Amino acid sequence: MVVTQPGDLHEEHEHEHVHLPQHRHHFETEEQQREAASFGMWLFLLTEIMFFGGLFMAYLLYRNWYNPAFVAASHTLSIKLGALNTAILITSGFCMAMAVWAAETRKRKALVNFLGLTNFFGIAFLVVKYFEYAEKWHDSHIPGLKFSIADFGKLGVDMAQKTQVYYSLYFAMTGMHALHMIIGIVLIFWYMVRANRGEFTEGYVAPIENFGLYWHFVDIVWIFLFPLLYLIDLGAK
Repeated sequence: MVVTQPGDLHEEHEHEHVHLPQHRHHFETEEQQREAASFGMWLFLLTEIMFFGGLFMAYLLYRNWYNPAFVAASHTLSIKLGALNTAILITSGFCMAMAVWAAETRKRKALVNFLGLTNFFGIAFLVVKYFEYAEKWHDSHIPGLKFSIADFGKLGVDMAQKTQVYYSLYFAMTGMHALHMIIGIVLIFWYMVRANRGEFTEGYVAPIENFGLYWHFVDIVWIFLFPLLYLIDLGAK
């Protein structure tokens, strides 16, 4: 009768399990490392929620105080461009979800392609946003730099001046969202290089999964911004 010693079981387990080179020594297992990275990303997103939550709260408060100015200013935004950007961003979110799927199923080529498509639609979003900003510059709706109340004469001078509050919040909220997009696009380029080397299709998928959470968070922020800035006053005069 052969008696198996605890040491033999440990060695057998070591032979069955191949450690990934990305496994940090201070984590007992790769699963523990993956859970820690995911937890850290959720904490980061929580701080982001609080940050954007403050901007949303400021928007709602000032909208309540200067409602006629906010209604008039929101009517100057292009709903067509806003809707186009919403469709573009939802498509990029779908591509990012497919990239996560490709990493988890160890399909390197598909992962690189889906990351590339995510980036393409992300850049397309920024191009559309550039045209929106250019239109605001042309119409002199840039608080602090180039602003005119000529388009809001019916409101009276005092309330017309309050449209600057709306545009200040509009540029603060969409500008911060665009900054998050730019950071994400730069990171995707880096992930594409690493994905092409096969770093994420050998069982190490935590960076792609966590970046997917970041990208979807950016999508969700826009899903709230679009109706709040473009659509909420659609029926108001």
